Amino acid sequence: MPTDKEITPPLFALLADVTVQDQYGPTDVPVQALTLDSRQAAPGFVFFALRGAATDGHHFIAKAVEQGASVIVCEDLPGEMQSGTAYVQVPDSAEAMAHMAAAFYGHPSRSLQLIGVTGTNGKTTCATLLHKLLRELGYHAGLLSTVQNQIDEEVIPATHTTPDAIRLNELLARMVAAGCTHACMEVSSHAVVQHRTTALRFAGGIFTNLTHDHLDYHGTFDNYLKAKKHFFDNLPKSAFALTNADDKRGTVMLQNTAARRETYSLRGAATFRGKLIENAVHGLHLEVDGQEVQFRLIGIFNAYNLLAVYGAAVLLGEDSSEVLTVLSGLLSAPGRFEPIVSEKTHVTGIIDYAHTPDALENVLDTIADIRQPSQQVITVVGCGGNRDGAKRPIMANLACQGSDRVVLTADNPRFEDPNSILAEMQAGVKVQDQAKVVTIPDRREAIRAAVLLANPGDIVLIAGKGHETYQEVKGVRAEFDDKKVLKEMFELLDK
Repeated sequence: MPTDKEITPPLFALLADVTVQDQYGPTDVPVQALTLDSRQAAPGFVFFALRGAATDGHHFIAKAVEQGASVIVCEDLPGEMQSGTAYVQVPDSAEAMAHMAAAFYGHPSRSLQLIGVTGTNGKTTCATLLHKLLRELGYHAGLLSTVQNQIDEEVIPATHTTPDAIRLNELLARMVAAGCTHACMEVSSHAVVQHRTTALRFAGGIFTNLTHDHLDYHGTFDNYLKAKKHFFDNLPKSAFALTNADDKRGTVMLQNTAARRETYSLRGAATFRGKLIENAVHGLHLEVDGQEVQFRLIGIFNAYNLLAVYGAAVLLGEDSSEVLTVLSGLLSAPGRFEPIVSEKTHVTGIIDYAHTPDALENVLDTIADIRQPSQQVITVVGCGGNRDGAKRPIMANLACQGSDRVVLTADNPRFEDPNSILAEMQAGVKVQDQAKVVTIPDRREAIRAAVLLANPGDIVLIAGKGHETYQEVKGVRAEFDDKKVLKEMFELLDK
């Protein structure tokens, strides 16, 4: 619903930016709500028939009409059309939904300094850090992330990295109504392809990096790259496009953008230049644009995240010294290289969302940089079901290369057999590494085994789920929190 529930715009007002191929029925019907779920349809509702990977909304048009939907937006008109119901035929229902949702909620993105963050790794950390930074600088700001959505202090659970266009515009409208001037959001490749962010006006975009991920959806790496690039291609001239110059696809993102082209780098010339002085267990020591700063975050990947957020804030007009002062005191998002130290034996557990080869390698490289020679690294890792299978042996091999012991286990198997997933991971374990690997499908037991293997002062990395507090098996999400289980095992095993 719009922020002001008395506002019920007529259908024709919502079609201003929509390509309409054909239309039947009244155009002045008042619109009270939008939905893509036929079960929610009711009088005054617009129902969008979207084509998805698993279902086709066109099969539910009759159901939506039966429920009383006033307007049907579809790509193919049904054989029978009810009098009194408006039917709008469009080339792409998802794209039409994005434009109509933006119009229905009063184009909220135009009232915000909206910053989008895209890339394979670092999206959540960058969006979260930028949101925290803006709040510390005194702004009312909103956040849309994988971990959670937030309007100032109000936390709203997140179900997707980027919500659908209706929910997205609704949340942005709530931010505007709450007095927010800024908003930070993750922009997933799925969201770009599915038009979830179409019709939003961004003040700036950040590119973090691009590695192997989501090929189950995009088919090829080139398609995945193009999805990310499309976000920058559509940025307006008034926006900035800030890219990682050290990523070999960084400059590709800027090729066709109309936005101001800006870069950040730890290795060469860039708009925002950083230099790594020290990466230690107590944090990062960086030189940023000539100023030395100590940060609380750990790892070179976080050096890039900090540099990206710093650059974005400066491009938004903030004072560089003040930005660095605030950033130096901030912590990362939950489940992103989050340390938990046992009380008795000082085993360090690290919870991290690393679920791609590049992310896992970054985390293990960071641990290698900060570990003492006497410390053993024990890694618990799995791969999700019904997702890109090509990365499974790679993930297992990387875990072996960066760890003294490895426990392969289930992540979110979804509708796949966990043992089949683990067999594909085991195929990546080299002969010389087999002795260091144990396979335990039950994730709780896997974490228990890792803690048992840990000697005083050792490091236990639990990778793959991070902030998630559930495990998805055969369509059911059961409560499972890596952080909570790790703490339980520290106590149970007297660590």
